[in-house]
Amino acid sequence: MFYDPDIKKSHGLPHDPFKSLVAPRPIGWISTVSTDGHVNLAPYSFFNAVCYNPCIVMFSSSGLPDDPQKHSWRNAEETGEFVCNIVSEELKDQMNTTSAHVPRGVDEFELAGLTAEPSEKVKPPRVKESPAHLECKYLRTVEFESEEAHHTHGVIFGHVVGIHIRDDILTDGMVDTLKFRPVARLGYMEYTVVDNVFSMGRPDVKIPNAAE
Repeated sequence: MFYDPDIKKSHGLPHDPFKSLVAPRPIGWISTVSTDGHVNLAPYSFFNAVCYNPCIVMFSSSGLPDDPQKHSWRNAEETGEFVCNIVSEELKDQMNTTSAHVPRGVDEFELAGLTAEPSEKVKPPRVKESPAHLECKYLRTVEFESEEAHHTHGVIFGHVVGIHIRDDILTDGMVDTLKFRPVARLGYMEYTVVDNVFSMGRPDVKIPNAAE
C-alpha cells in the first residue's frame, strides 16, 4: 500500500500506522521545574541522542488543546534545564501514570509514588528509581507548525552535562542492557522491552588496489 500522510486518513486503516513503523522508540522520562518551583515529570517517545562530543539529546513535545506548550517544553525553555530519566521495565506502570494530562502544579512524582532525588548540576530532580539519568542544560527549540494548533511540535535540544549510572547495571565496566531492560514505544498503545541483545563487529573496509 501507499498513502500520503499529509492527507488525513488516506491510508484507509483504522489508525495511522506512521508511529508503528518508526519503532521501537526510546522513552525520555523528562523531569523539569517551573519558574514558580513546581516539579513536573512526563514521558516522551519522540526522544533520542542526536550526537556526542558534546553529548546532545532531544525530546519532542506537542501542545495541548488549552495551551500551545506542554509543561516539560515550557519549563525547559523558561528555566534552561531538564533531566532525562531512563525507564526500566520495572518502572513501566509508573511511567504510564505520569503520561496523564494533569493541571499545572500537580507533582507527578507523588502521583506515581516515585522518589525525587536531587541532581548534581541542574535544579530538576531525578527519578531515584531509574537506572540512569542524563542531566541537561537547555540549548534550543525547533518548532514545526501544524494545521491544528495543539499539534504544533517543539523539538527541545539539551546538552548533557551530567550522567548517573546505577552500579548494578554495569558488567565488566559496560552498561548491561539486559540488567535493566529499557522500555520503548511502538505504535498505538503498544510498548516493548529490550530482552535480546546481539553483537556485530564492523567489517574491515578493504580499499581495492588501483593496479588490480
